[in-house]
Amino acid sequence: MDLTTFLIQCLNSVQYGLLLFLVASGLTLIFGIMGVINLAHGSFYMIGAYMAFTLASLTGNFALTILLGLIFAVIFGYLLEWGFFSFLYEREHLLQVLMTYGLILVFEELRSILVGDEVYGVAVPAWLTGTIPIGNDMTYPIYRLFMSGICVLVAVGMYFMIKKTRIGMMVRAGATNREMVQSLGINISLLYRFVFAGGVALAILAGMLAAPTSSVYPGMGNSVLILSFVVVVIGGIGSVKGAFVAALLIGFVDTFGKVFWQEGAGALIYVLMAIVLLWKPEGLFKQGS
Repeated sequence: MDLTTFLIQCLNSVQYGLLLFLVASGLTLIFGIMGVINLAHGSFYMIGAYMAFTLASLTGNFALTILLGLIFAVIFGYLLEWGFFSFLYEREHLLQVLMTYGLILVFEELRSILVGDEVYGVAVPAWLTGTIPIGNDMTYPIYRLFMSGICVLVAVGMYFMIKKTRIGMMVRAGATNREMVQSLGINISLLYRFVFAGGVALAILAGMLAAPTSSVYPGMGNSVLILSFVVVVIGGIGSVKGAFVAALLIGFVDTFGKVFWQEGAGALIYVLMAIVLLWKPEGLFKQGS
């Protein structure tokens, strides 16, 4: 492998890892802070991809599609938590698993009714269709760099919000001791509602960003869900920083695994998880970091 190919594979690893971070960060917030095992989280990624296809067809403007999709995602997440997930906090994990799995079936059926079971594609916006030269005869798509840039901005924004703002302080305190937070007069139910809405919006944003680079198809959230749980376990439940580091590690392991050992690349991710858990059973970082 020459230097140019190595650089391109590194860019692919970072882009894949950052996109996976968007999905997994929402999952670690919901799982680690709210204590809900949400198997339907991958469906939010699928909803985002189908939303990108539908809104792009209606508006013809990718930026407007992203903006409208995020507004819908926050409203959808808020209402879903209010009408469904708020009843799961005190339930045992098995019941959470069964009920959120039922949501997967509901979302898949609604998707089939509304948009059908065909495979769709979303065009890359005209202003992002170019490539940049890397080396003498290799290029890299501008849109993939754009995706990575958006993911980095979101990661920085999340870090600032969680570590430097009053809302972030309340979220971290609520994750540690929700009864104490409630006794201080903070509406923990409303706080959780917005945390959940933010987690849903992150997964939907990931789906919308990924749609132009891959096909939009039924069940596309299933594999992403599994990888997201692996990210959460490796990074540490409830740790956004851990989700960021773990997602990048998986991005590099998966990408270079497919380059050097295509047949066994899928297993390398789980080997990485096993090694991390043997070393640090609680994950790389503590909750709230």
